[in-house]
Amino acid sequence: MTSRDLAALRVPAHDAGTGLAGRALGRSLRGYDFVFDPFDGYEAGLVSNPNMIVAGSIGAGKSTLVKMLIDRALARRRRVVVIDPKGEYGDLARTYGVRVVALGKDGWCNPFPTEERECRDFVRVLIATAQGTPLSAPQHYEIDEAFARLCSPRPVRLVRALYHAFESDIGSEATVRRDVALTLYRFVHGDLAGLFDGEGDPLEFKGDLVVLDLSAQWSSDTLSVAALSAVGAAQQVIAHDGALGYLVLDEAWALLSDSHALRWLQGSWKLARSRGLSHILVLHRWSDVAAVGDEGSVERERAQGLLRECETAWLFRQPADEAREMALALGLFAREAQYLVALPKGAALVRYGTHRSIVRVVPDSRDVTFIDTDAAMRGTS
Repeated sequence: MTSRDLAALRVPAHDAGTGLAGRALGRSLRGYDFVFDPFDGYEAGLVSNPNMIVAGSIGAGKSTLVKMLIDRALARRRRVVVIDPKGEYGDLARTYGVRVVALGKDGWCNPFPTEERECRDFVRVLIATAQGTPLSAPQHYEIDEAFARLCSPRPVRLVRALYHAFESDIGSEATVRRDVALTLYRFVHGDLAGLFDGEGDPLEFKGDLVVLDLSAQWSSDTLSVAALSAVGAAQQVIAHDGALGYLVLDEAWALLSDSHALRWLQGSWKLARSRGLSHILVLHRWSDVAAVGDEGSVERERAQGLLRECETAWLFRQPADEAREMALALGLFAREAQYLVALPKGAALVRYGTHRSIVRVVPDSRDVTFIDTDAAMRGTS
């Protein structure tokens, strides 16, 4: 890379980094140690919101970076919830003496907001996601009527209570109420049972680190619903006492690919600053974003708009075709897209606000105890 190349990237020949204090994540090319926390960056005026993307091909260094970000956040007394679809955060959890929670196996969660309107909206999103089509006007009406008949205070086992309100219509001929009843049946007795309803009390997520394992739903058509439930529960955990928090969405395509979940997530995105919540989307195939809806569709624009609203992006190496998709979605310059193809393993183009840095991620002696994701390939534990 020449100084002219760096200037084209808006990176000076000497990169002073962020100027933030804390443990470094790596070193800037031709510069100092690179330190970053989205909340510190916001306070320093480097970014205007705390949301972040981490993207790159498999093995480029995404997981290493995310685990290092989490470890440094916990040291700052941030609260962190990880949505883990592939069971990759166990070592990090054990470092902190935390038990990984498998939704549907270790218990059920109550992801429903306490505020009435937010709760209804979330229930509608769940039902629409599960049935794979938007709610019709009659379905909206029937669900609102069922809510109105619920006892006060609202039942803890909300999904079961709603199911009982429609249960008598399951055996009837095709009606609006029967369609709603069949979808709710899945949550209580069908393939989604155990996520939102179960015996005893719902799981309580305590402590500064919560890892929600969704590997049982991996490669299943229930993954988007399970991920949505985990995100809903996680938002309540982080917002519980006003602490600043990270919500890590690994394999984020599970939510981005569902138009109903995406619409709800967009609302959460816009409230990130007021909630003190940093969403961290982890993606490895940028084409998954391009696959959201047809070109020019509302769904595609919503997904790309969500990503553009992330003030911080850690962009690791990408194949040429994926780099083009990434450049289109994020509005990258042509030279930036070229460098995405040539970056070595462990190096990233970091975009934070109007700034750009080329950073080589450098784990320290503490990091190496929990970042290894290749142990299985070497036959080691």
